[in-house]
Parts: sequence; C-alpha cells; structure tokens
Amino acid sequence: MKTSMNPFARSLGLLALAFAAATTFTLPAHAATDLPGQGIVVKPLKSSLAEEAFQTLLVMRALEKLGYTVEPMKDLEPATEHLAIANGDATFMANHWSLLHADFYKNSGGDAKLWRQGVYADGAVQGYLIDRKTAEQYHITNIAQLKEPAIAKLFDTDGDGKADLTGCNPGWGCELAIENHLGAYGLRDTVTHRQGSYAALMADTIARFKQDKPILYYTWTPYWVSAVLRPGADVVWLQVPFSASQGGENIDTRQPNGKNYGFLANQERIVANREFAEKNPAAAKLFEVMNVPIGDINAQNLRMSEGANSQQDMERHADGWIRAHQSLFDGWIAQARAAAQ
Repeated sequence: MKTSMNPFARSLGLLALAFAAATTFTLPAHAATDLPGQGIVVKPLKSSLAEEAFQTLLVMRALEKLGYTVEPMKDLEPATEHLAIANGDATFMANHWSLLHADFYKNSGGDAKLWRQGVYADGAVQGYLIDRKTAEQYHITNIAQLKEPAIAKLFDTDGDGKADLTGCNPGWGCELAIENHLGAYGLRDTVTHRQGSYAALMADTIARFKQDKPILYYTWTPYWVSAVLRPGADVVWLQVPFSASQGGENIDTRQPNGKNYGFLANQERIVANREFAEKNPAAAKLFEVMNVPIGDINAQNLRMSEGANSQQDMERHADGWIRAHQSLFDGWIAQARAAAQ
C-alpha cells in the first residue's frame, strides 16, 4: 500500500539532503584553503647568531597560521645550513645573504636543489669602521692607510704593534671576504684579523670605545651594533682603495653615492628546499612575499643586546611585531592561501 508524504515535509527533506550534500562538499575545500599546510612538518634553521631568531620566528608564525607543523629552529653555520636544506634534512632558512652566501648556495646544488624568490630584508650593508675621534684626528678615511705602521699601531690592543680588527666568525662567510681584503690591500703585515665569538669581541670593542680608546671593527646591518656605535656620530665607515671581490670575480662594490666600503649592499632572502617549495605553493608564496624593514630588525636586535635575549623574549618580540603589523601579516597569509587554491 502506498503512503503519501506531505508536500511541505517532502520539500524539507529535499532541502536537508541538499544542505547535507553541500556541507560535505564545501567544508573540506574551505579547510584545505585555510590550512594548506595541515599534516606537513617544517624544519627551520638559523646560524649560531642569536639575532637571526627574530626573522626566523616571524616566518615560523606565518607557517603555523597556514596549518604547518613547525619544529623548533636548529642552529647550523651558513655553509652547513644550505647543504642541509638542499639535502632535505631541513626546510628553510630566513637569513640567506644573496651575495655573501653565493658560494654556499652554489656549492649546495644551486637552483636545482634550493629555492629562493623575493626579498625578505633589503639594504643589508657591511664594512669596516673606526671611532670618529681617531678618524678626524689622524685624517683616516681609507682602510689602506693601515699599511702605515704608525697608523696601524693606533688600533693595537695586545701590544704587538699591529692593528687589531674585530672580525668575523669562521664559517659565517664574511671572514672569507675580510681575509681576501687583507691580502688584496697589503694589510697582512700591519693588521690582525681577530676571530672567535663576535659578540664577546664586540663587547671588548665597545668597552674600549667607552674608555676613549681607538677601535677598528667589521660589522653589518641589520644588527644591534650600529645602534650602539652610531655611524656618522660615534664611528665612521672606512672606504677601500679599490673593489676586490673574493673568488677572482671582478665585481664593482661602489655604492650609488660613489663611496666604496668593499662590500655590495646585500639582501636577506628566505631559502627553502626546492622540492618542498614546489609541493607547497602556499609556503612558497609566503616565502616570496614576506618583507621586514631593516630598521625593525635592528630595533629588535638592540633589545636583545640590552638583556631581553631569552627564547621567551624573542618570541614575545616576534608576536608583538605581528600584532603591530597585523594587516600586513594577514595580507601575507591571504596571498599564501590563494596560491594553494
């Protein structure tokens, strides 16, 4: 015997089925778009330089927002960082210097194994500085003047008659450029490249400055040193007599203003494992579009130098920066999600 269904009830039933079908279809797609990294593990790296944690944490926070499972960052020196990422033992680094680390990139497989797009921080500069008082008193403007024993002796800190240059840690890449310059400019007989713990060496350099003694050091930006020893006020950049790039390449290192500090302005870029980037368009787009002002990195690094340098401090700094730039951060996330569609 056939039973009849109330037309209104039948309509409700059809509507419920349609809604259920729509829900089953759209929710997974929506979730996949919002969390394209769900179930995927990311392994970040940085060098032993603690001040690189801030930039790395910002990328980690953005990846977490996209659903990726992000492991705590690990420390390796730059050459090994590039190699680990190329081999798939790690996922990305946020502090690749596009010029200074060129050999590390190439020797780890280059574009065949590594991936980089966009610029994370622009205008990273490096070079040699001395205190302004000594520069003006002895008219020192060029590092080649340190070939003169009398000038070099002004910066002697250990009594051997040679200038002591606070230099770069082995393995960072900058130590190779400094060593190349010492040879190219004929400074090996009068200048000692002091290496070890850069932070400890710079603490001694700053202490000498506060004692009104001459100082000679290498540094770079973004880094907190230039907020303590202010170029133009406390210290001055030294020029070099001519461009002398390592590896035999004839690269002109003059700045747009005509001055030559021995180094081209660098860009900090995010480098990732190529296979990961190609399989994860959301992460790749994020790496491409993220950009943080050099001044903001300098400011955070200065806070670390003043004592706020624990892991909790650095995480608080990163989270605070994101809150202060929420619309910018959300824009990166939106672009990354769109790339995953």
